[in-house]
Amino acid sequence: MININIETTNLLFDSAIEMGCKAYKNEMLCNHISFKVGGPCPLLIEPKNEKQLTEALKLIKETDTPYIILGNGTNVLVLDEGLDKVVVKIGDEMTSLSLEGEDVICCSAGTKVVTLCKFALENSLSGLEFAYGIPGTCGGAVFMNAGAYGGEVKDVISEITYLTPQLELKTMPAEEARLSYRHSVFKENGCIVVSAKFKMKKAPQEEIKAAMNDFLSRRKDKQPLEYPSAGSTFKRPEGYFAGALIEQIGFKGKALGGAQISDKHAGFLINKSNATAKDILDLIKLTQETVKKETGVTLEPEVIILR
Repeated sequence: MININIETTNLLFDSAIEMGCKAYKNEMLCNHISFKVGGPCPLLIEPKNEKQLTEALKLIKETDTPYIILGNGTNVLVLDEGLDKVVVKIGDEMTSLSLEGEDVICCSAGTKVVTLCKFALENSLSGLEFAYGIPGTCGGAVFMNAGAYGGEVKDVISEITYLTPQLELKTMPAEEARLSYRHSVFKENGCIVVSAKFKMKKAPQEEIKAAMNDFLSRRKDKQPLEYPSAGSTFKRPEGYFAGALIEQIGFKGKALGGAQISDKHAGFLINKSNATAKDILDLIKLTQETVKKETGVTLEPEVIILR
């Protein structure tokens, strides 16, 4: 599916390397998403800081090359044919954590959520315990207002720094980000989260650690963490639970090709045995159709399909 001009790809690759970014041609995206499926992209660039990110995006825009932003790939699905776009990955290379005063954590977008939680623990700061064990990055967590066990990013975030589509670096207070269930303004405005600040509360480390361990234990007991997945496959329908509806129609454990609805938690669709992206998409569609037919409830995917 790679149709981007070879000369353009080579120009972007050479420029990215000169900037100090990591860059890979014809990179298989199954190596970058938690579902472990997905075909190639012509070029993947990993900036190490905001400056490199801005410079790389400027050149991509100047060459009129289609691109997509990827975090840790824990809530997305890439098709088997891949993407005919440059992928700019904001991941491990863009990681930084610091304290502002005694109770504010400054975190770059590529920092993993689990790393952010551990940093909070080390500094006796409470508020992110619910997030311990959530895969993905800080940027992704802000983008979708990640949440679990009654907690959400919006409960602790105070400020977000982002790049506009015109590559201007701006900051907004959290109240302007329209954070709601699995949603933020960044899903609509084309801006890219580059860092965030979290307003925390001082608490004894023992209490914070106990809460983190409790949430992690619940995840291990109830979720199929041993298989590739993208976490919860569907959003929670108002007044219902997706997993319960899927169980109700008898789909718990149902397989299609290498994809399966987990027999441990029906809200999770897993890559059980060398699934293709088509297997996963077909099972999502079949589940949606059957739930709608038998219960009248519409299931909306939480997983984002990259095209």
